[in-house]
Formats: sequence, structure tokens, C-alpha cells
Amino acid sequence: MGQMVSFKRPDGQDCNGYLASPAGSDKAPGVVVIQEWWGLNDQIKGVAERLASLGYRALVPDLYKGKVALDVAEAQHMMTNLNFGDAANQDVRGAAQYLKQSSAKVGVVGFCMGGALTVLSAMYVKEADACSSWYGFPPEQAGDPRTIKTPLQLHLAEKDQAFSPDGARALEGKLKAGNVPYESHWYDAGHAFFNEKGPNYNAACAKLAWERTTDFFAKHLK
Repeated sequence: MGQMVSFKRPDGQDCNGYLASPAGSDKAPGVVVIQEWWGLNDQIKGVAERLASLGYRALVPDLYKGKVALDVAEAQHMMTNLNFGDAANQDVRGAAQYLKQSSAKVGVVGFCMGGALTVLSAMYVKEADACSSWYGFPPEQAGDPRTIKTPLQLHLAEKDQAFSPDGARALEGKLKAGNVPYESHWYDAGHAFFNEKGPNYNAACAKLAWERTTDFFAKHLK
């Protein structure tokens, strides 16, 4: 089982997170896991546990500082009030730096809102060695994806109601233009198809995308 830990952000502030580790391996590769818009709940802790069972030290930074949303309106409100630049450049980067103290390589994976933050991390978090973003991407004004040097994997949903497929295709175009080392995979599913507690859960797509993510991390981090 994982535990709550505290780590320093680059600006010196403290951030808490949930750390799940494989038994007896503090030198294992690390993965920063970024929450959906719900916050640091049991579902995202479960994702960290799954990564730990595969031999990764998985750290979920608590971007909402202890709050968890229980319904869509609350989640929307908390996501809207989140400073994405601060979350990527401070909370996620601090988590990556914390893992890098003993992990030689560190990946980033995020879902929904966390998917958008994963793309930002590929742009701004120099400690990241590989980034896997699930059905989320940042607004255009957040930065230029053509500058990404980190291997980036995108999982995109054809029927995504939250992040438009057109926006995802525009992102793909920019990644191509910048010769970014990326791969993208499209799924015939709705937004958040990996979340087994959500209305759009698609077991087949979730299994395939998870296998692609774990293969991607095994290639780049192990």
C-alpha cells in the first residue's frame, strides 16, 4: 500500500502526494501520476498501486491541496480554479525532482485534466524522461508543443466530449511540425474511458491503452 509523503516544489513550498512503491526497491524508476479533475481520490491511488505492482515508484501530487470533488459541478469548479502553469511547473516538477533523488528515470502519466498537465510537463518539466497523456491537452496559449523533446504518447478518444477531437488533431499537427518524438493512439470511446468508476468506462480500450502506456514506460524508463 502507498503512503502520503511531503516534497518540496522548486519554489520551496511544500506539496503532499501519495507514493506507492514496489517492495524493497527505492532505486526503481519513477512515475508521476496526475489526477483527473476529481482530485487525489481512491481511483487515482489505485492507478499508482498498479504502477507499483509493475516495478515503478508512483507519486500522485495532491494538486487540490487536500480537497476531493464528489460531483461534476465541484470538480469543474476546482479544475477551473487550478493554476495549470503552477501545477505543472511546481507541483508536478517537484514530484519529478523528488523521485529523481533515487530513481534514474522518471515518467509522467495523467488523465483528463492530468492529461493536459502531462503535455505541459513534456514542454516544461525537464526531469521527465517520457510522458503519457490520456484524453487531455492544454489550451493553445499555454505553450508551444513543437518545442517538446521528451518522448510523448497520446491516448485520444474519438467521442471525447470534454477535449474536442479537432483540438487533439490540431495538437498532432503541431507535434508533427516540430518533429516531436511522439505517438498517438485513437480509441472508439468517450472521455475518461479508463476510469472504471466513470460513466464512459470502456474495458477493452482501457486495457489496450494501459498496455501501450506500460510498454512505452518499459522502453523509456527501465
